[in-house]
Amino acid sequence: MAYFRYVLMHKSVLSLLLVVNALGTAYGFYWYRDQLAVTPGYFWPFVPDSPTASLFFCIVLLMFILKRNAPWIEALAVCSLFKYGVWAVVMNIWCGLTGYALVFGNYMLMVSHACMALEGLVYAPFYKIKMPHLALAGIWLLHNEIVDYVFHMMPWYGPLQSYLPIVGYFTFWLSVLTIGIVYRLCVKRLPAS
Repeated sequence: MAYFRYVLMHKSVLSLLLVVNALGTAYGFYWYRDQLAVTPGYFWPFVPDSPTASLFFCIVLLMFILKRNAPWIEALAVCSLFKYGVWAVVMNIWCGLTGYALVFGNYMLMVSHACMALEGLVYAPFYKIKMPHLALAGIWLLHNEIVDYVFHMMPWYGPLQSYLPIVGYFTFWLSVLTIGIVYRLCVKRLPAS
């Protein structure tokens, strides 16, 4: 276990992950370009969910390289990486189950988003997240549900448009599950101080 922790925090591994996540972040914001072009500016921080999650993680990785922690960003990163990673995988599978022909792009999204969810959790032992940090991240996640499903700023996902109430319901409970998992992995394990 000590060797595994050593490898995860080795500067070359952190640097490689930073480059991969930075490229994914840039592509993610590019992927949202058409939607952002017609989105009011005050909603911009809440529309590109996955690239924002990986942007948070880029900051976490940079802080790790500098041998520092940023618990507020760590909480936002792990919560959003897990939630939107799982969400994208489930939505792509759901598209396939509804008869939509999945193409290479769908499989690429599933693999990349599964990796997002996994990398957020793999680094859980290194986060310094406490309840106030998790509370902020939880508010961020739940606020995103309101922006997406009340103000209709959710990602454009054509095949599932007719299922939006079910998608919104699933997404809300995925947020709750995410908060619980992050609490269990990151907050509960820390000694009280």
